[in-house]
Amino acid sequence: MKIRLNGETVETSIPDILSLVKVRDLDLPSLVVEHNHTIIQQTAWADTLLQEGDTIELLSFVGGG
Repeated sequence: MKIRLNGETVETSIPDILSLVKVRDLDLPSLVVEHNHTIIQQTAWADTLLQEGDTIELLSFVGGG
């Protein structure tokens, strides 16, 4: 299926948000996931299935000075 991931169209067979995050090896504590313009809580990532045409934004927050 094709999804939009951080502004780019990608082809994937990954079934859910948690699997997508794990494959990308991202830092979970600082990560926010937006699925079709809705923020998804980390506790719901495994239950949020990906579908054709979904839009996913993976946002990491970092501190700085």
